[in-house]
Amino acid sequence: MIDFHTHTPAWETATWLGGTPFGADEFVAFMDTAGIEHAVVLSHDGLFDPTPESNDRLAEFVRAYPDRMTGFGTVAVRRKTAVDEAERMVGELGLRGLKLHPWLQGFSMHEQVLDPICEVITAVDGVLLSHDGTPPYSTAGQIAALARRHPKLRVVLGHGGLHDLWREALAMTQETENLYLCICGTPPYAARRILAEAPPHKVIFGTDAGLSDKASQDYAVARIKEIDGWGITDAQRQAMIVDNPRRLLETR
Repeated sequence: MIDFHTHTPAWETATWLGGTPFGADEFVAFMDTAGIEHAVVLSHDGLFDPTPESNDRLAEFVRAYPDRMTGFGTVAVRRKTAVDEAERMVGELGLRGLKLHPWLQGFSMHEQVLDPICEVITAVDGVLLSHDGTPPYSTAGQIAALARRHPKLRVVLGHGGLHDLWREALAMTQETENLYLCICGTPPYAARRILAEAPPHKVIFGTDAGLSDKASQDYAVARIKEIDGWGITDAQRQAMIVDNPRRLLETR
C-alpha cells in the first residue's frame, strides 16, 4: 500500500522534552510492519513554523530511503521568500510536492500570494496537499477554489473532510476535476460513502503516521487494520491504497 499522509518526527518537541525522535531507519521499520510500500512524508515542524530548515530536515529524512519515501515540503506563503523557497524545495532539495496547513500556518486559501507558489509546483508536475476539515480556514470549498484557479495542478484534500466536513469534501471532489481526496482521520461511515460516490480514481488513503514520538506508530497501524471493517470491495481497496496514489506520484 501507499500511505499518502505521514510526517517526519516532531524534532522541536522531542528536543524540548529531552527525548530523541525516531529516525528514517525506525520509520521504514514501522512501514514494513504495517505493510506500507511507500509513504508521502510531510514536515511536522513545518506545520507550525514553515522554515527552510524544516524542508532541509524533511529532505534529509526521505533521502535515506528514496525508493520508500517521497517528501512534500512547505513554505510560509505570506513571506517574500515563499516563491524562492518553493523553487529550492522542488529543485535543489528534490521534494515532489507542497503541504499547506491554512489553519496552523495562519492564511486563507483565497490569498493571491498562493498563485505564484502553485505555479512553481505545477511547473514540475508536483502535487499540492492541503489540510482540510477544519473551518473556517481549511474547508474543501476553499481548497477547491484554489484548485480551479490552477487547473493543471493536482490538489489533494489531506483529511477527506474529517468528521464534520466530509460531505463537502465529497461534493467538491465530484465537481472539481483536479481535486483528490485523502481519507485520513475520516470516520468509517463517511469513508464508505466517499468510496461509493466519489470518482473512483480520486480517492487515496493516509494514516497521519509520524505525529507520535513512538517509532511503532501504533495508531497508524490501527487505522490500516480498520479498513477491513469498512465493508468496501476489493476493487475499491486496490484503487485507494495502490493504483490511485501511485498514479498521483507519477510524472505525467
